[in-house]
Amino acid sequence: MNFLVLGKGKTGSLVAEIAIERGHSVRSLDVTENQNGEGLTAASLSGVDAVIDFTAPEAAVQNMTAVLSCGSRIVVGTTGWYEHLDAMKALAEQYKGGLLYGTNFSIGVQKLFRLTAELAKLGGYTFTIAETHHVTKLDAPSGTAITLRQIIEAAQPGTKVEITSHRIADAKGEHVVTAQSDIDTLTVSHDAHSRRGFAQGAVFAAEWLAGKSGTWEFREIFNQI
Repeated sequence: MNFLVLGKGKTGSLVAEIAIERGHSVRSLDVTENQNGEGLTAASLSGVDAVIDFTAPEAAVQNMTAVLSCGSRIVVGTTGWYEHLDAMKALAEQYKGGLLYGTNFSIGVQKLFRLTAELAKLGGYTFTIAETHHVTKLDAPSGTAITLRQIIEAAQPGTKVEITSHRIADAKGEHVVTAQSDIDTLTVSHDAHSRRGFAQGAVFAAEWLAGKSGTWEFREIFNQI
């Protein structure tokens, strides 16, 4: 397949590396080559099976708008833009494009989401979430922590879950869900040792998205890859 990776930072570069390892052709653009999404045109997207975005929230919205308006497909690993989700879904529907987004593309984190959903069925517990990331991460709390909170609050209507965010050096990403009662404490967590899990999941997602039209969250389809 032919993939176009947006972003040449640590995660974007690793996405390109893993895609090549899996036998795909890869082209990458950094911000200077794609200002305001202007590098994403019908001509530049011709023959591209999927675009993979690991940029910044504002850039991601511009990139999605350009890609979806061309009827192309994009996997978005960037977070912090979800107030624009309905508009992006409408573009995908209007132009028959494909959008696959997620707060975290790590398969391990997807398992954490499912374990948290099971834990959230318990009554009599107070839930808290702690997340730790590198100091350059722009959004806090993380998109993954927000998803974990949504999972718990959906299972326990009226519950408010506190999130504590930490930004430390080059931390790859740790999420800890704690359920505490007068009787005991239960904890489930995920600690990323590297960015490879996120990047690998994004490549799997791009392989899955190729040839499809519509909008999906990675949580909905990760067990199909």
